[in-house]
Amino acid sequence: MRDALLAKLTEIVGAADVLQADAAAPFLVEWRGAFRPTALAVVRPADTAQVAAVVTACADANCAVIAQSGNTGLVGGAAADDAQRHVIVNLERMDRVREVDADNATITVEAGCILADVQQAAADAGLFFPLTLASRDRCRIGGNLATNAGGLNVVRYGNTRDLALGLEVVLADGRIWNNLTGLRKDNSGFDLDDLFIGSEGALGIITAAVMKLYEPVVQQVSALFALESPAQAVRLQRRLTAASGHNLTGCELMSRQAVALACSHIEGCEEPFDIDHDWYLLVELASSADGHWLLDAMAHVVEQARHAHELTDVVIAHDVETSRRLWHLRESLPPAQVAEGASIKHDISLPVSKLPAFLERALAAVREALPGVRPCPFGHVGDGNLHFNLSQPVDADGPAFLAQAEAAHTVVHDIVAEMGGSIAAEHGIGRLKVAALDRYKSEVERDMLAAIKTALDPHNRLNPGVIVKA
Repeated sequence: MRDALLAKLTEIVGAADVLQADAAAPFLVEWRGAFRPTALAVVRPADTAQVAAVVTACADANCAVIAQSGNTGLVGGAAADDAQRHVIVNLERMDRVREVDADNATITVEAGCILADVQQAAADAGLFFPLTLASRDRCRIGGNLATNAGGLNVVRYGNTRDLALGLEVVLADGRIWNNLTGLRKDNSGFDLDDLFIGSEGALGIITAAVMKLYEPVVQQVSALFALESPAQAVRLQRRLTAASGHNLTGCELMSRQAVALACSHIEGCEEPFDIDHDWYLLVELASSADGHWLLDAMAHVVEQARHAHELTDVVIAHDVETSRRLWHLRESLPPAQVAEGASIKHDISLPVSKLPAFLERALAAVREALPGVRPCPFGHVGDGNLHFNLSQPVDADGPAFLAQAEAAHTVVHDIVAEMGGSIAAEHGIGRLKVAALDRYKSEVERDMLAAIKTALDPHNRLNPGVIVKA
C-alpha cells in the first residue's frame, strides 16, 4: 500500500519532489530539538491543485498529512511522528505573489512565500506589509497564518489574523475552498477564515491568502527606556499610545538578564547605558503621515515620565543606525539564550494591566522552585505577550535542568491560568502543549475544539495529535 501511495505521489508532483531518506532529512528537523520528526515522505507540490491531489491520495491510502511551510515553528506543529502513515506536505515551492491590488490595499500570496519577500513585494508596489518576526527571512506566510503569528508590530497592526482578508484552503477530503475575495465586509455566514487561521494545519491546509497592506511609514522614532519596574513600562505604553494618536507600533519589555546575555553572545549588541538597569522598554512610533510630530510626541512623553518618576534613563534614536542597533538588541534575545545553554521556555499572555503582578509572582515562584535559575523574561508588553524563559543556573548540567521543565511549566502556567491568561500566546499548541489543555481549558471548550475537528476532519487525517488529542 505504501509503495502504491509513493507511486501516486510521484505521479502528482514528480519524482524530484517526493523525498525520502537523506533527501528528506532537512525537512525532518524541529527548531528547538524537542522532537525527532519522522515521516514516510516529504512531498513538495507546486500549486493548489497538486496539494489537493496529494491530500486525496493520502486519504485513499489512510495516511495522514502534515502541512509544513518554513518549518520555523516552536511547538512541534510540523513534527510528523509516524514513518509509515505521515506524509509531510511542504509548501515552499508555492511562493508566488499572485496579485497586488493597490487600490484595495491588498496582496494575494501563496503559503510558501517567505515573509521578508512579501514585505519586499509590498514595498515594490509603494505599500507596507506590517507583519514582522525575527525569523522573517525564513518563516513563510502559510505558517504565519496557521499559528496566527504575532511579532513586533502587534500593538498597532494586530496578529496575522487581523491582517488576513481571505484564504484558499485544501480540506481534509481534498476539496478546495477559495475565499480570496479581499472583502473587508462579508456577513454572509460563519467566519470560516478564522477557523483555519491558528488551527496549525489540523482543519485544512492554507495554500494562499489575501493580506492587508498599508501606506508606507514616512516618519519613525525609536527609544529605549531604562526602568525600575514593569509597572513603569505599562504606564509608558499608555502615555505613548495617547501622545502619538495610537501610532505606537512596537513596545518591547526586556529584563536585565536577557539584555546581558545578548551583549555577551551576539555580535553588534552593546550595553545601552553606562550602568545596568533592572528593566528596559524598547518602543517605536511610526506613521504614514508627513512631518516630524512623532519626535515631538516622544519628547513630550519623556518629559512627562521624568516628572512622574516613571523612568531612570532614556536613549532616543535620532538616526536610522541608532534605531537599528536598538532593535538588533531586542531581536538578539532568543539566540543569546540558546548560546547561554539550556532554557525552559514559556509563551504566555495576560491583560496588559496584570503583567507587573504576574512578573512579581512568577519570578519569586520559579526562583523558589528552581534554585539558581536565571529568568529571562522579555516580550510584547503592548499586547500582554511575554516570553517568560528560564536559563539554566551557571555551570549547571543542561539535560538535568531541562528535566525540570514540566515542574517549571506547572508553576508558571498555574499562575497564568489563575490570573486569566493564556499558556500559548503566539507560538501555538502544536504537539508540545496538547496535554496541558486538559489542565487549563474547560471541558466545554475542549468539547468545542473536538467537535470542530471532527466536523472538518472526521477521519483525523490532518496533523493528528496537534491541538486536539489524536
